[in-house]
Formats: sequence, structure tokens, C-alpha cells
Amino acid sequence: MTNSITQVTKPTSAYKLASIVALLLGSVSYSIGLINADLQLNEKGYFLIILLYGLFAFVSVQKSVRDKIEGMPVSKVYNIICWASVGIVLLLMTIGLFNAPLALSEKGFFAMSFVLSLFAAVTVQKNIRDNLLVDEVTELEQSN
Repeated sequence: MTNSITQVTKPTSAYKLASIVALLLGSVSYSIGLINADLQLNEKGYFLIILLYGLFAFVSVQKSVRDKIEGMPVSKVYNIICWASVGIVLLLMTIGLFNAPLALSEKGFFAMSFVLSLFAAVTVQKNIRDNLLVDEVTELEQSN
């Protein structure tokens, strides 16, 4: 495995906890906002699916970028699909919020909790990969 990372360190426990708390806070806030929003059930479903699709898309992009950095093969098609999914989910969220019959403050709330959730999902995924990489490097050093 070709590795362009020269020094690998595990994320601190505080950073890992902050990332998980941010993910939970963003996702739970978004969900509570959906429950309380004056929207039809199909509109609530739309916004729920956008959150789930967004989390998946952003974690997939993080994985493909990280795989490339670590020298793992990533197909061009998969990479394009990942980035296209990120663009699509952002576009769908923007269109959904623009057309939603919500107050501007509610739209801002959904946008901010959405962005917090997506950023935190990427950070949690990064922390997991960093932990795995450190464990792998430690194992290799101990076996030598």
C-alpha cells in the first residue's frame, strides 16, 4: 500500500466525542424540526430522505478521497457518482427549502442543521479512518 501520509496520529477523545455530538445534534435537531414543521407528510418525507441521502453522499466522497490518498484504487465512475451525489443533494435541499411553505427562520434552521449533520458525518468518518490507519501502522511496526 502506497501511503502519502508521513505521520499518522489518532484523533483525541475530545475531538471524536465532539464530532459524534455534532452529528447527533444536527441530525436530531433536523428531525425534531421536521416533526414540528407545518408540512405535509410527503414534504417531511422529502426532507428526511434528503438528509439521509446527504449523509451517505458526503461519507462516500470522504471515503473515495481518503482511499485515493492512501493509494487504494478508486474507480473514476464511483468518484464521479460520489461528487455528483453531493451536488444533487445540495441542489435538492436548496430547491426544497426555496419552495417550502416555511418562515425564513425555519428555512435557516433546516439549512444549518443539515450542514452541521453533513460536516459532522464527514468528520466522524475521518476519525474512524484515522483510528484504523493508526492501528494498522502500529501493527506493522510491532511485527517488524
